[in-house]
Amino acid sequence: MRRIPIAPRENWIARCEAIGFNFHTIDYGDGTDPMYWDERAYYQFTATQIDLLESVSDELNQMCLNAVAQVIEQRRFAEFHIPEAYHAMITRSWQREAVSLYGRFDLVWDGSETPPKLLEFNADTPTSLYEASVVQWQWLNEMFPQADQFNSIHEKLLSAWQKVQQSLGRKIYFAVVRDSIEDEGTVEYLRDTAMQTGIDAPLIHLDEIGWNGKYFTDLNEQRIDVLFKLYPWEWLLREPIGTFLLREKLSIIEPAWRMILSNKAILPILWEMYPNHPNLLPAYFSPEKLGDTYVEKPILSREGGNVRVVIAGKTHLSTGGFYADEPKVYQAYQPLPNFEKNYPILGSWIIDGQACGLGIREDHSPITANSSRFLPHLFLE
Repeated sequence: MRRIPIAPRENWIARCEAIGFNFHTIDYGDGTDPMYWDERAYYQFTATQIDLLESVSDELNQMCLNAVAQVIEQRRFAEFHIPEAYHAMITRSWQREAVSLYGRFDLVWDGSETPPKLLEFNADTPTSLYEASVVQWQWLNEMFPQADQFNSIHEKLLSAWQKVQQSLGRKIYFAVVRDSIEDEGTVEYLRDTAMQTGIDAPLIHLDEIGWNGKYFTDLNEQRIDVLFKLYPWEWLLREPIGTFLLREKLSIIEPAWRMILSNKAILPILWEMYPNHPNLLPAYFSPEKLGDTYVEKPILSREGGNVRVVIAGKTHLSTGGFYADEPKVYQAYQPLPNFEKNYPILGSWIIDGQACGLGIREDHSPITANSSRFLPHLFLE
């Protein structure tokens, strides 16, 4: 695994916007570099390394499904701080094998003989999908057409939507929050792939979803039976429509059982079920077993919010955010690769239960945040 600096395409902005990628530059208002899509460097792998990432991701996905089964069978919802009113709904969604579309494992690895390690599983609302699927593929074909890329995301999505139709029908509403350019870009890409398979895919904002006493509706009082939502389950439960979800009149992608996997409380469960697994880091609900060096994570934090790295008993690094009061989990500290103070995390995509692509986020800090950059990759035979 190498990080190779390179001159960007001369017309890279126009090339990105030509394929509908309009959030290549994002001003977060915090003084960070606004360049989100960053082709000033790329990561290079060997085919053997990519094969390993694929097999590791497939194994981790199966382990996660086994963990969901155990949590539900043993009714361990309290460890996830999921409101009791929703336990039965989650259980039923698992028992009827409610459809899951996609997720993204965040892995730390430097390409060496040391195995890739799981940092967390973005199993509910993962973003950076379009850039991983389409944008870096365009970059590869224009810059290195002789090389290859771990990327069958688009094809897997088309296949997955065909299966979704068979299970849930041909009309799916796609819900997104207002004024989030990255979320909107992700949802628009997913809508496009769904429509390519014949799905009727109207767009709706979360605040436009209503309940008429019998079923969910849009602004035209049309019934909503199936909803894709790029909005965390834990937030959705607190919305005005949250209580009505208990009526189970709505099929949602991602389904309710993914609340277990999107919660970092799954990390100690995985370590308990698979102790010393080469692709897991030790994780617990309290830090004592980890000694004086560990990473503290809120169970429901996003984009690196309120993460604290403790080394030799002292806070080495920490981030702010909205999750300071959330319950915590504690994970063994695994330093990210350091390429001249560029720290990458490997995002391994799972679609319809299969590993199918890689997206790399990079930051000048060892904690990946919302403002972290996306860099393309390739591999050579």
